[in-house]
Amino acid sequence: MNDIDISAGQEAENPLFGRRIRSFVLRQGHLSKGQERALEEFGPRFCIPFQKEILDLDATFGRAAPKVLEIGFGMGGATAEIATTLQDTDFLGIEVHTPGVGSLLKLVGEQNLGNLRIVQHDAVEVLEHMIAPETLDGVHVFFPDPWHKKRHNKRRLIKPEFVKLLVSRLKTGGYLHLATDWEDYAVQMLEVLSAEPALQNTADGYAPRPDYRPLTKFENRGIKLGHGVWDLVFRKTDS
Repeated sequence: MNDIDISAGQEAENPLFGRRIRSFVLRQGHLSKGQERALEEFGPRFCIPFQKEILDLDATFGRAAPKVLEIGFGMGGATAEIATTLQDTDFLGIEVHTPGVGSLLKLVGEQNLGNLRIVQHDAVEVLEHMIAPETLDGVHVFFPDPWHKKRHNKRRLIKPEFVKLLVSRLKTGGYLHLATDWEDYAVQMLEVLSAEPALQNTADGYAPRPDYRPLTKFENRGIKLGHGVWDLVFRKTDS
């Protein structure tokens, strides 16, 4: 699971959501020497500064290819593995945790991954200002902070208004893939996605884990302890 909060924070004014919750709580954490070096060496090439203008994704990656957005990639291990497996797809990762950004940049450098870019900023603002409508082929949100205490459930990322924003950035036929290891959050995710009229479930309820999503060390430990993991894969329809 990500060790940062990508799903909540202080409230802020916003024209789309009105008064709403930000999509993260910033925790810088401690940078290792390797992460520091990766930020210095690879950051200028692979990190994209936040900007209040639409990003030309094909120009950013230097090619026309399917584009997938990942929100909250944690330390980046799974993201790098997916990008290695799907080299014909370009991945834009959003993460606010600096050690996580440094960790993924280190993997990018070690594995020479040209199909990855990173924005270190609030996901809602990136989606609103940098991603044009109907440009994404997929969105990944893996193991967002579950805010498991009932009084904190309202801080969870997957809510109707956020899903509607995600859907607006997907092409028709594009997919939204969520995963969580908290059953009550999985239930909430399924309810929210099922209620969005522009989305259609690709499975009867929860989906089998797609081959491209690797099992993380954390997830493997949980499975051995009998913990469940729930994947949801929905596609944007014409409606």
